[in-house]
Amino acid sequence: MRMRTTTRALRHLEVTDRPLLAIAAPSRRAVLLGVGTIGAGMTLGMGPASAAPTLRKGSKGAAVTTLQKDLAGLKYWLGAADGSFGHLTQQAVYALQKVAGLSADGVVGPKTYDAIASGARPSRKITSGVGFEVDLARQIIVATTGGKLSYILNTSTGSGKRYYSGGRWKTATTPTGDFTMYSLYSKGWQSGPLGSLYRPGYYDRGWAIHGSNSIPSSPASHGCCRISVAASDMLWSRKWFVKGRRVLIR
Repeated sequence: MRMRTTTRALRHLEVTDRPLLAIAAPSRRAVLLGVGTIGAGMTLGMGPASAAPTLRKGSKGAAVTTLQKDLAGLKYWLGAADGSFGHLTQQAVYALQKVAGLSADGVVGPKTYDAIASGARPSRKITSGVGFEVDLARQIIVATTGGKLSYILNTSTGSGKRYYSGGRWKTATTPTGDFTMYSLYSKGWQSGPLGSLYRPGYYDRGWAIHGSNSIPSSPASHGCCRISVAASDMLWSRKWFVKGRRVLIR
């Protein structure tokens, strides 16, 4: 989907027969934020509409719904646009901020609004066929189908820290390469030597893309690619997790 040049709020402007203040044509950013435009009920003698609010986890309301729809329009998956800034919306904001080169703090302020207005989306190596592309530098997963961008997800991969397992010390790394999924577990949580994995799709020895209840904005796993439980369920339901599915780690 492409970014619309006006916000949904602008489609609901009320027209009155009272004269309005003349204003200059708003910039693209101003249109997105609602800054410098005349909102519903704004008539002669009243001040300009306020700037878009800062949004974060726990925020609710129409501004959140607009944010969610704009993120979804750019392919940052977050489930339903329900007006409640929860875990999935935070995951989508993390992904957008990483793509835009911002600090991934999950807080939507002026720079994040600018990134939405500019249509920030990642470059891709997979430009034909179907596959997952894990960008280790940005800590995102991009899903492509038919050569077209389908979803952008926040992920957390190998932390680079040392850990003890199987009688020896190891380093938490995510190997790079061009792989295919060879083993799947669809029934829910699977217990492993390093913890539980939700509906994993294994692509290289014990490494997998899998659901987790902890997907921070930085690398934190033992090496697997973590995504949200809800994203995992969505991908399973849409038949993304199948044997032979391409997984490009770069």
